[in-house]
Amino acid sequence: MNSFNTKTVLKSGKNEYTIFDVSKIAAATNLPYSLKILLENLLRHEDGDTVKVKDIKALLERASSDKELSYRPARVLMQDFTGVPAIVDLAAMRDAMQRLGKDPNKINPVHPTELVIDHSVQVDRSASDNALDLNTQIEFQRNKERYNFLKWGQKSFSNFSVVPPGSGIVHQVNLEYLARVVFVEQQNGTKLAYPDTLVGTDSHTTMINGLGVLGWGVGGIEAEASMLGQPISMLIPKVVGFELSGKLPEGSTATDLVLTIVEMLRKFGVVGKFVEFYGSGLNQLSLGDRATVANMAPEYGATCGIFPIDQETLNYLRLSGRPTEQVALVEDYAKQSGLWYDDQQVLEYDETLRLDLNEVSASLAGPKRPQDRVPLSLAKTKFNEELKKLKNRQNSVQQTSLKDGFVAIAAITSCTNTSNPSVMLAAGLLAKNAVAKGLKIPTWVKTSLAPGSRIVTDYLESAHLMEPLKALGFHIVGYGCTTCIGNSGPLGADIVEAIKQDDLVAAAVLSGNRNFEGRIHANVRMNYLASPPLVIAYALAGTMDIDFYQEPLGEDLTGQAVFLKDIWPTPQELNTLVKQVLLPEQFRTIYAKLYHGTEDWRKLESPVATLYDWNDSTYVAHPPYFENLSLEIKKPSQIKGARVLAVLGDSVTTDHISPAGAIAPDSPAGQYLQDKGVLPQDFNSYGSRRGNHEVMVRGTFANIRLRNKLVEVEGGYTRHFPSGEQMTIYDAAMKYRDAAVATVIIAGKEYGCGSSRDWAAKGPKLQGVRAVIAESFERIHRTNLVGMGILPIQFKHGENAQTLGLDGSESYDIKVKESGAVEVSATHAHNTSKHFIAKARIDTPREQDYYDHGGILQYVLRELAA
Repeated sequence: MNSFNTKTVLKSGKNEYTIFDVSKIAAATNLPYSLKILLENLLRHEDGDTVKVKDIKALLERASSDKELSYRPARVLMQDFTGVPAIVDLAAMRDAMQRLGKDPNKINPVHPTELVIDHSVQVDRSASDNALDLNTQIEFQRNKERYNFLKWGQKSFSNFSVVPPGSGIVHQVNLEYLARVVFVEQQNGTKLAYPDTLVGTDSHTTMINGLGVLGWGVGGIEAEASMLGQPISMLIPKVVGFELSGKLPEGSTATDLVLTIVEMLRKFGVVGKFVEFYGSGLNQLSLGDRATVANMAPEYGATCGIFPIDQETLNYLRLSGRPTEQVALVEDYAKQSGLWYDDQQVLEYDETLRLDLNEVSASLAGPKRPQDRVPLSLAKTKFNEELKKLKNRQNSVQQTSLKDGFVAIAAITSCTNTSNPSVMLAAGLLAKNAVAKGLKIPTWVKTSLAPGSRIVTDYLESAHLMEPLKALGFHIVGYGCTTCIGNSGPLGADIVEAIKQDDLVAAAVLSGNRNFEGRIHANVRMNYLASPPLVIAYALAGTMDIDFYQEPLGEDLTGQAVFLKDIWPTPQELNTLVKQVLLPEQFRTIYAKLYHGTEDWRKLESPVATLYDWNDSTYVAHPPYFENLSLEIKKPSQIKGARVLAVLGDSVTTDHISPAGAIAPDSPAGQYLQDKGVLPQDFNSYGSRRGNHEVMVRGTFANIRLRNKLVEVEGGYTRHFPSGEQMTIYDAAMKYRDAAVATVIIAGKEYGCGSSRDWAAKGPKLQGVRAVIAESFERIHRTNLVGMGILPIQFKHGENAQTLGLDGSESYDIKVKESGAVEVSATHAHNTSKHFIAKARIDTPREQDYYDHGGILQYVLRELAA
């Protein structure tokens, strides 16, 4: 269908392409850039069923934000922590189709799906020339079962490709190579061109917004549905225009800029909204700077943080070695269809903010949330304030030379910053200057460098900066997320003993995007995000208890004090170096071998088979979601007599709900693995075992920093009712399940913020949780809950557990009305009751279908079977 007469022909070079040209619709002229991309998507998929004329008109008219749209991204992007369970689910769906007497090959990606293995490498070895080789070997030993499974998936599913480990971080590989900006598809003998769009099973998928590509993170279960051809159900988003002007001052980096933006937008409130950057300041930001800002959209709470296509986009595509024909197509398509940035055009945003780049100053964020920005000038003062909160004392008697706030981990890591040549080269230059002054890093600091792609190593070597970095202990430890995802590896036994003996508060400084409690390392309680050069600066200082503006880093070879300003690189030398060492041929050479992998990867053998041959693996197991599934729909019953599994506060992250890091030997998951004959040294991590539901359900709510108000202790514990007995949350959940008692979670604001972690919904589902009652939900997690058949319920504004007098000892009856209102009755042991009205956060009719089916995958399976 082509009701709006937008179908036309675009000529680019020697080729002709069919396009749906949004510029032919006068009412679309002043739409925000991101909404024009959504509009094109609707125009191209108009079918009178999933996309109707009235849907397109609703978007053009910026109808109320409760209007549902069906959006179909061009492709799906995954990383291995989230990708393995997604492929496990697809394999299990094939088995279910076979049991239903249907064709299991119907379970197959219909959109290109690319998985980059980047989350598994850990920093077991560091500060040595053989660290990379040793960590790579250990990674393969630990993860061979998972990698074999992914090889089976690559061979058995069409439209599914796997980028082997050791290639880089998914979002940087996407930025440097995978992204098309304009997608081309052969259709009925013609070439159809349209904007490259995607969803990814990692919240930082938004990094690609820096290149003008619309994409965001979704839960694995929603991505699986998209892979299988289901449209993504979404509401017409509000779009916040963020105007940038001026230029970053000397000493400020893109990291400082994004931490400033995160702070601003968190305060402003952009959850569920699109953010779109514009203004004269765009001309002062490199593509790497834009990607850094876009990457942290989850941290400022937005669905996306997008930059428009302009000359800098084309410059980057050429720099990264994209084909000349593709670069020309991007330019021609954007200019014809109204997607090219025009700084004279006034677009109609729902809300706007402004930032003068000149006002951005050197910053950190921490010690436990990305939005808690700390100006570097106040870092020492703020650190000591936070330390007093943690220790509740002003002085401590310590038996070792280490003091509270010592830097235990200094990691240059994460695609957020390693994708940006300016901050990486700045780190290298700072290291070079520090070495020339004779500065050294204290022995207690664990240093590491984990680039997001091999391009980084190439240009650091070309700039002769790898040697000074290695002289300070920043040897390359792997090409993956490492410390940012919690794969920081072990600290020295003497360091751990000192921390425990003296109750020391250790710190980590990383160039990442997440610093939530318990994420970076179990023994490190304060975690700060910083630019790569500042990571090195704090490593040299060895402590957070320093004022870089007043106190020296150390002494040079002549005994003179050396301050940070003495070794900080100048903008002139940095800009010159960037131009000298970054060349398109580097990108072409390295990415020509992207899918080759190491010899270990090539040796992996896996059969080609429609159905997966499940074995007794502790990494990959057949999940129970589709057991006894019939084609008949049985809608969820009303919730009666439910007990509270946990009462939680504000900003409970998906890391709190489903940790990705180390598995404690005495935890339910650790006990399970030991019962299976797995030694503690071979536990690997929760993230690596997401293909095994038995491990993950035991790891749900097992974060060592979880604070459940039903008990006095930190960690994964709760109180069982009516017995009043304290036990692990897993044990309590199983006790309730065995007694056929439903459970609920009560929480505060921003429940489920952080990573797009589907196990934060899958785990509670398998523990028997029927509903979560919270003051507010983070976007991705709310969708994940619905997708797993868990009811998200939101308190009325101004109400919460405290104002309603709820302590978690009650039993709950929950009744959902057709209007979406929820009647809740909480009965205390002495038979007095509290009654209140809340709201079911099932936001679209399609989400209601998913919930009625018991989850999105059950819905898709029934659709395909029918």
